[in-house]
Amino acid sequence: MNDDTLSWPGTMRIVDRTDDLSEPDPLYSFALDELLCRQAGASGTAFCHLWRHPSAFVMGQRDSRLPHAADAARWVESQGYQVAVRNSGGAAVPLDPGTVNLSFILPKEDGADAHFRRDFERMYALIREALAFTGCTVDKGEIRGAYCPGDYDLSIAGRKFCGIAQRRQLRAYAVQAFVVAAGRGADRTRLVRAFYERAALGADPSAYPQVTDGSTASLEELAGLGPDAAHTFADAVKRTIGRLQSAAGTPLSACDAELPPPAEVRAAAASLRARYPLRA
Repeated sequence: MNDDTLSWPGTMRIVDRTDDLSEPDPLYSFALDELLCRQAGASGTAFCHLWRHPSAFVMGQRDSRLPHAADAARWVESQGYQVAVRNSGGAAVPLDPGTVNLSFILPKEDGADAHFRRDFERMYALIREALAFTGCTVDKGEIRGAYCPGDYDLSIAGRKFCGIAQRRQLRAYAVQAFVVAAGRGADRTRLVRAFYERAALGADPSAYPQVTDGSTASLEELAGLGPDAAHTFADAVKRTIGRLQSAAGTPLSACDAELPPPAEVRAAAASLRARYPLRA
C-alpha cells in the first residue's frame, strides 16, 4: 500500500449500520452523513459510514427534473421501493440489502475544494485494496451504458459494480460510494432503465443516462464473493481501514463519538426532502 492516495487521516471512526435495516426513509442515511460532516468540520474527526437500505430508489437532482419524473417515481413505488432525491451528485441508483453504501466523511485539510479528485482517488484506492484478496483487477473510468455513470465508475472485467459521488460543506465533505455487492446487476439495470423510459419521455437523450444491458454486475457475480457478499465486502473495508489506521499510528476503533439522536437525523432528512423535492 504505497500509493499516496491511501494517505490516511490520523483518526477515523467507523459507523457500521450495515445490519440496521429498520429505517424506511432512504434519506435518513444521507441526513446522517450531513450531520457527521458538521461533526467532522467542528472536531477534525473523520468517519467511515457503512449502511444498507431494504428497498429504495434514489434519484439524482437532474433526474428529478425530467418531464415525467413524478409519474415514473410513482411506478417505481408500485414496485415496492421508497423513492427520494439525494443531495449529492450522480444519477438514479436502486438500493437494497445487496448494495453496500460507503461514505468517507473528512474534515477539509486547508479549507479549500481543490482536491476532490484526490478524494475520489482515495475511495478508489480503498475499494481496490479491500478487494485485493479476490485476485480481481479493479479499474476506474466510465462504463458505457451503466446507470449513474461517471469518471469514477469502478469495474471488474468491463462491468461496473460501484459509483462514487460527493457532498461538500464549508469545513468538511463526504465522498459516497454505492457498491453492488450481492444479487444480480441485470435486475437493477432493468429497473433503472424502466424508470428512464417513463421519466424521460420527450426529453433530449443527452439529459439522462442511456442504460443498457450487460453494463453492471455485482461482486457476487464478478468476484465470486457468494450470496453474503455485502457482509464480506463491508468486513474487507473495515480490515483495510484497520491496516491503514495502524500504519498511521492510530488503532482502529468502533465509533465512540456521540452520534446524533434518531429524532435529529429524521428532522434533517425531512429538511433534505423539502430542499430537494420531486417536482410534480
